Amino acid sequence: MADRDQARTLANYFTLQRGKTYKSRLLGLPGPVLLGLSSIGRNGGFRWNSLRTYGGDSPPELVLEPGDVYVSLKDVTQSADLLGAVSRVPRQIAEGRLTQDTVKLIPKTKDVPTDYLYWLLRTPQYRSYCRSHATGTTNLGLSRADFLAFPVPEPSHQRLLMVRLFQALDDKIELNRRMNETLEAMARAIFKSWFVDFDSVRAKAEGRDAGLPKPIVDLFPDSFEDSELGRIPRGWRVGTVDEVANINTRTLGRQDSLDIIDYIEISEVMCGDVATVSRYQRGEEPSRARRRLQHGDTALSTVRPDRGAFFLCLAPPETLVASTGFAVLTPKDGNWAFLHTMVTRKEVGEELGRLADGGAYPAIRPEVVGGLPAVLPDDARLVTVFDELAQPLYLRAGENRSESRILAVLRDALLPKLLSGRLRCDRKVSEEVK
Repeated sequence: MADRDQARTLANYFTLQRGKTYKSRLLGLPGPVLLGLSSIGRNGGFRWNSLRTYGGDSPPELVLEPGDVYVSLKDVTQSADLLGAVSRVPRQIAEGRLTQDTVKLIPKTKDVPTDYLYWLLRTPQYRSYCRSHATGTTNLGLSRADFLAFPVPEPSHQRLLMVRLFQALDDKIELNRRMNETLEAMARAIFKSWFVDFDSVRAKAEGRDAGLPKPIVDLFPDSFEDSELGRIPRGWRVGTVDEVANINTRTLGRQDSLDIIDYIEISEVMCGDVATVSRYQRGEEPSRARRRLQHGDTALSTVRPDRGAFFLCLAPPETLVASTGFAVLTPKDGNWAFLHTMVTRKEVGEELGRLADGGAYPAIRPEVVGGLPAVLPDDARLVTVFDELAQPLYLRAGENRSESRILAVLRDALLPKLLSGRLRCDRKVSEEVK
């Protein structure tokens, strides 16, 4: 059996199609989704954040469809987390395009076990193989020959059952992600209607039905007045974020009696999701592990703030600490959903990006976040009502994220067994995961 396991390599199953460069001025125009390094997760998997379409030339050989597998044969970091990392186009993306940094895996025959090979390339043994065959010092590379030489064990019945289990776990994680998109979009839609577009005020001013229960409608004025930000509801005012939030109030000090530190780095955060929390023994944590967190805090990256590196902290352990690269906002009135939705709007991130100083890593001071203008209602009950509606949405999304992290840990713990083939996994177990 061992001889059969070593008889084949990736070269028996795939040929490779390298991508090509693109014109940055055509980003965001209608066209296929650009599938570069930013679309691949650390050590493999599809990454949803920061996807952009491309309106330029996309020859057929560079176009990918749902289910197609692609890989990075280079990495610009020393950690090599993306070197050889594999991803697969999800079914929600109708069309993608390779970049100069990615390579498409083209099956040689119709019966290639693509699902099995995809998960094989997610195993830690494969990731170790990529790191051991890396070339270069600053920019790492993996040659085509070395990639294609990776040995492929026989896709036995046991291994294929394990693949079904991995896929079921990933499907549940993806379902949670889509559910969170919907939940958080609902909260943002309510905020935009009430506190940005002032739909209820316009409806009352025009004598129309605002479409809300009367007790809520009564909290809105029925006319507008001028302000430095333009027309706002009468009686409301233009304030600043630091009027409703305290910033960086809790700092990890020597007097804090913690034996371990659970640390969140900026690079691990994107649009509300925290990819990895690193655990350290106290005294061994990075020097920037200083921002202590509590329930309802919103952490915003002050480095490249338009990138969307933020997260909402819900029921954290006492050991959780974030990088000093975050501005941690704590609501003064307890209405954390209002504060979180206000400061994580796309327009706010873009404004912070314009205010950032620096070269490759433009940054802002935490005070800049606090000084951002905010339109505040005269009746605090309106903010409370918003939180009563939005907090359950964010809490449910938080539960989904916690579940997904547990499932990902389970998946990653089982992945090494795919090569050994020693895990006992029957059809009933893999189906029950679904």
